[in-house]
Amino acid sequence: MDHLRCVVERITYQNQENGYSVIKCRAKGYADLVTVVGLMPETHVGAVLSLEGSWKVDPKYGRQFTAEKFEETLPATVFGIEKYLGSGLIKGIGSKFAKKIVQKFGKDTLDIIEENPDLLIEVPGIGQLRVNRIKKSWAEQKEIKNIMLFLQSHDVSTSHATKIYKTYGNQSIEIVRENPYRLADDIWGIGFRTADIIARKMGFGEEKYARLRSGIMYALNQLADEGHCYGTREQVLAAACELLKVDETLLVMTLDEMLHQRDVIVEKAEIPLQAGMREEPGNSGMQESGETQTEEGIYLQPFFFSEIGTARRLAAILQGMRSFRVQSDGLLDRVQKKTGVQYDEIQQQAILAAVQNKVLVLTGGPGTGKTTTTMGIIAAYREAGAKIVLAAPTGRAAKRLSETTGMEAKTIHRLLEVKPPDGYQRNEENPLEGDVLIVDECSMIDILLMYNLLKAVPDDMTMIFVGDVDQLPSVGAGNVLSDLIASGCVPVVKLERIFRQAQGSRIIMNAHHINKGEAIDIRGGRNADFFFAAQESPEAASDMIVQYVAENLPRYYHVDAIRDIQVLTPMQRGVVGAMNLNQRLQEALNRTKICLRRGGTEYRIHDKVMQIRNDYNKEVYNGDIGFISRVDMEEHELSVNFEGREVIYDATELDELVLAYACTIHKSQGSEYPIVVMPFMMTHYIMLQRNLLYTGVTRAKKILVLVGEKRAVSMAIKNNKAIARNTRLKERIRKLFL
Repeated sequence: MDHLRCVVERITYQNQENGYSVIKCRAKGYADLVTVVGLMPETHVGAVLSLEGSWKVDPKYGRQFTAEKFEETLPATVFGIEKYLGSGLIKGIGSKFAKKIVQKFGKDTLDIIEENPDLLIEVPGIGQLRVNRIKKSWAEQKEIKNIMLFLQSHDVSTSHATKIYKTYGNQSIEIVRENPYRLADDIWGIGFRTADIIARKMGFGEEKYARLRSGIMYALNQLADEGHCYGTREQVLAAACELLKVDETLLVMTLDEMLHQRDVIVEKAEIPLQAGMREEPGNSGMQESGETQTEEGIYLQPFFFSEIGTARRLAAILQGMRSFRVQSDGLLDRVQKKTGVQYDEIQQQAILAAVQNKVLVLTGGPGTGKTTTTMGIIAAYREAGAKIVLAAPTGRAAKRLSETTGMEAKTIHRLLEVKPPDGYQRNEENPLEGDVLIVDECSMIDILLMYNLLKAVPDDMTMIFVGDVDQLPSVGAGNVLSDLIASGCVPVVKLERIFRQAQGSRIIMNAHHINKGEAIDIRGGRNADFFFAAQESPEAASDMIVQYVAENLPRYYHVDAIRDIQVLTPMQRGVVGAMNLNQRLQEALNRTKICLRRGGTEYRIHDKVMQIRNDYNKEVYNGDIGFISRVDMEEHELSVNFEGREVIYDATELDELVLAYACTIHKSQGSEYPIVVMPFMMTHYIMLQRNLLYTGVTRAKKILVLVGEKRAVSMAIKNNKAIARNTRLKERIRKLFL
């Protein structure tokens, strides 16, 4: 093997899932930067690497060093020390102060920081406060040095090693040695595949119980990420077999032991045979034939107890006594007089149903008057003197609900007063206060959030669920709104009439055409709000999207390209996927060099970003969009403004954020944008579904630009074969009412 010692100058690409990296390095004896490729999980700029591998010539990218082994070491040269100190590992030292410190102390710099850090006060511009921060940060780094060295000897990146230390402290080495697969269970950002690489390096056998158990848990979590509350035994074993490459008999034995230990829960149920894919919304995806079959469902505990708990709490609320009375006689006349709105027959039915029932689902598409009807329901309850509480799943949805009603609306998480590590402060022991709870955008609520919400709802409270059941189901597991409707046990009012003022909008009319499986109107026109731009190749579509967002649309409509235009796409990957479009749009819209780097991504000041995990400490949640308002390149931290609230991220936490100039249609649920640009191509073949196109179109408030192929749009409109999710909520609700 060839050997190469180098300093990382730039990270061109880094795959967060498997650690494959393309980096540019400065190496002794080479005038130009050297390109190094290989598995180097989350190595950072400034790292000093000792590499083993071979030189190869790539026909497209030229001469590269392919690394087969890598080790991060302390730098020996003045240049290396400067890069190392400026990498962000030591709080208080950024690139500017790293240069000054090294200029002062040269090769003795690391010894000075280690043995006599008070001498740093001699460096121009460094005050005592910064010296103290550097001393504290260096001490913390020294404390975990042995842990870092141990973990890095097993190919664990600095970033992952820091997370491991924060989770396990001084027990890190002991725990990882005993069972490295615990990392996948306990630490966000370290999945099974990373834990498996570490374990294999440590000599763990392929058939060891800890590995098989972790693989099965990973398979179940993957199913949950796809929206399933459980996996059938066949699904789980097949997925685990493919992942682990072991004999199925071993997995059957492992699964049985996991069931015995209650790591997972099995439930046999008689489920209806499916006659075919659904044509009507709200019946969990399929039509029932009347016959049944036995199905063995394997649940992760949180989803099992959330399904059972949701059904039970819903039944208790439905059967509970109301905390107040509403006088129905003459109610509609009084409400119409108060609001100044003449409601149609279905809207009147909805208002009456809302005051006559403990639970109501109000559903309907765009332009059918959901908001107007909700205002009528609020007016009816206000007249009765009821205390009304408003909530929605996301910050944007809550803000919109607040703006339309003129009342305070909270996110569900904030309503439930979540406080880590204790969890939700509002629960069965400390329930919500109020008479009526109205929750908007309910198609977004997954089974875990719904259960936690219902636990906090007292039996005497009235609940109104508002949402569009024809949209995509929640990003998280479950199909809650659809299951509530399909159970037949909860009163439902569906608004279907499109009001006259909405009929002038092609966005709204096309959304309804899509929902009915009809062809859409793509004629465009000077005063139109719906445009179609035909492009046959993904590359041409990508170019057009960048031009429209960066130039054409802002110039014509006088809008802010970053804040007012949102690109929505069916998929993450590909030429017109969110990842590639984000890189291109960032370059077109925000070329500042004030940034922090994480992996292959630059986080620049003013970038639009999205949070991709629930972080209860920061009170930001999966799908929240904000704007980077401050970047401190010295302290290696940045601030993101989420709806007026500043949240600070350390450089090691940036894997919680992704660029959000473009995002998937799934992630856009509950949000509306003035202008939406949406690619729809045949390369999205597996995602071309009616509810996906419908959801994307209905995110646009003023202008929608659809870029792509007519046949892709046509295929999506015709494809109403919604992917069924494994959920038994509908059946559980029915059983409680039989």
